[in-house]
Parts: sequence; C-alpha cells; structure tokens
Amino acid sequence: MLYIFDLGNVIVDIDFNRVLGVWSDYSRVPLANLQKSFTMGEAFHQHERGQITDEVFAERLCQEMDVALSYEQFAAGWQAIFVGLRKETIGVMQKLREQGHRVVVLSNTNRLHTGFWPDEYPEVAQSADKIYLSQEMGMRKPDAEIYLKVLQEEGFSADQAVFFDDNADNIHGARALGITSIQVIDKQTIPDWFNQHSR
Repeated sequence: MLYIFDLGNVIVDIDFNRVLGVWSDYSRVPLANLQKSFTMGEAFHQHERGQITDEVFAERLCQEMDVALSYEQFAAGWQAIFVGLRKETIGVMQKLREQGHRVVVLSNTNRLHTGFWPDEYPEVAQSADKIYLSQEMGMRKPDAEIYLKVLQEEGFSADQAVFFDDNADNIHGARALGITSIQVIDKQTIPDWFNQHSR
C-alpha cells in the first residue's frame, strides 16, 4: 500500500496565529486587525506552486494586510508557524515502512518554509520514502493533477493508496479520484484509524 501524509497539522503542528502574533509585534498593528485582513488568496496559492518568489510573496501579502514589515521581519513571522512534531504520526509512519509499505509526504508548502522545517524536524525525512512539495511540483492540493502525479511517480493505483490531511477540500479532492482519504481532526485521528483497520 501507498500511505500519503500531509505535513501541517498531520506530522507537524502549525498555528497561523503565531505568525500573525510576530507580525503584530513588529508592526504594532493589532492582532485582531491582521486576523481580519490575512487571507490565503491568489498570492498564497502562487507561492505554494512556486510561481512567485519569497520576496514577491512577502511584498504582496504586506500590501494585502496593509502592514509595513521588512523582509526579515516577514520571514521571522512566517517561520513561527511551526509548533512541534507529532510523535504519534512519526511512529505510525516508521511502523508502516517496517511492514514494507511505501510512505510519502505530500505538502502544500513554499520555499520560505522549506528553508526551515527540514532542518528543524529531520524526523520527517527519516520517516518517509519520499517528500513531495507543491512548490517543486508546480501544483497544489486539492487539484487532481497533484494526486495523479504522486500515484504515477510511486507506481500505485488510487485504490492502493491511503491519504491523511487536515484540510477538507484536500480530502474531497483525493476522494474524488478514488483514494481512501481520512481527515485528520487531532493527534489521535491517525493512531485511532490504524487501530481500527489493523489486521
């Protein structure tokens, strides 16, 4: 079987409020204002597909939020999203590989983040056979093409794959292709699913 794991809030806990908190401290703009003006719009999606640089992304997001930050301040806030590793998920991934299954990571991410988390959490790469990143593939979840590309690269059909993600849209996108897809609600979702499905 092919097991596909998302990164954020599946393998690593993330929290966008930490990002906005850092930006609020630097800019002196109230956190509530930033929470209202921050959106995952077109610039966000282009950045995840690797279509715009980190610098252009920072500039466009600051314009959208009407906030004055240097690139260094923006980057410091952007990296603050990472909270910590989910050891439960890492344990499951390692066990699956020991059992002879193929384990990969499929993440909507960006260059600015991949300059940080691989070094911060080396266990992710150590527990996966391969890591697929949106900005390197030029496509992002929930587009069908990204799931089809992973299946093709890995040599598995949709009915031989299981996908874990915290985002409902991503889950629907994968399910539409016939991939067994489980929405991760909390840290127990994955261990509980395997307890129920272990043979």
